[in-house]
Amino acid sequence: MATMSEYLFISGAILLVLGFALHVAHTTLLAQGRAAVAPGGLARLRLAGAGAGAGSLAGGSIDVAVGGPGGRADGRTDGSVRAIGESRLAGLAIGLAWAAWALVGLSMLTRAVIVGRGPWGNMYEFSIAFAFGIMGGYLFLERRYAIRSIGFLPLGAALFLAGYARTLPATIEPLVPALDNAPLLTIHVAMAMISYGIFATAFGAAVAYLAQGQNDRFAWLPSHRVLDEVAYRAVIIGFPLFATLIILGSWWASIAWGRYWGWDPKETSALVTWLIYAVYLHARSTRGLAGRPAALMLVIGFGAVLFTYFGNLFFSGLHAYSGL
Repeated sequence: MATMSEYLFISGAILLVLGFALHVAHTTLLAQGRAAVAPGGLARLRLAGAGAGAGSLAGGSIDVAVGGPGGRADGRTDGSVRAIGESRLAGLAIGLAWAAWALVGLSMLTRAVIVGRGPWGNMYEFSIAFAFGIMGGYLFLERRYAIRSIGFLPLGAALFLAGYARTLPATIEPLVPALDNAPLLTIHVAMAMISYGIFATAFGAAVAYLAQGQNDRFAWLPSHRVLDEVAYRAVIIGFPLFATLIILGSWWASIAWGRYWGWDPKETSALVTWLIYAVYLHARSTRGLAGRPAALMLVIGFGAVLFTYFGNLFFSGLHAYSGL
């Protein structure tokens, strides 16, 4: 079963590579398609990922009959024909992302059956789980907000983590005594997997917001209002989960090490990360700090997430030996 789990992961990783590549191609063609139509002022196509609300389409395209240069005998402009191709490409890209997510999930489920706990007891397992969480967070929010034009950002992060996992030993070994608590390990690290993954999508939305600006510089990106809403909804979901992670971690620390809090580097960086997202939620509700300052906080916040994830590899502490 261990071999099956690894093959499922490799298959999912291959589909993730393809899904990421098609997301990049979709975004590139989408930008070029917009550029081809918008300057002439003849048509303005609402494409997948271009926004959300009553005036947008999630994954569709509109054929328009316009005259002038670039027109075709069938009544479509070159830009609208390109838009149809982009829409089909986007559908394939999303389909591959879903398939990759499913295969990685099956890989994790198979490994969980083998080890009898959550499949995230070392860095190899948790790197896969982190990638799984990012894909899931993106796909969940994409269904609601049609943000596939920025999907290459979270999928790129997931691909990096999947690649990193392949550099780590995949052997199944007994847990060290402090980690040998299957219920707490399963729940505590699951909270990390979900919250980290959803924060990655908030990061992608924040980066796109900073590029878009409040004047909506790029017609092929979601509007700044949609990007702000996506980022906010992601944090609203991830923030309480991350708080639960810290609370459960303190309880587990009391059981394993005899104290609730010891300012271990991982504990400290997790607390700092939580505070950054708490400040973001306050900033977004404050008129003077909303917009660009709030988006910058999300970029910093995800940097703190990555530091929390990788920091134990560089700083000694009680978490260092565990690989988590």
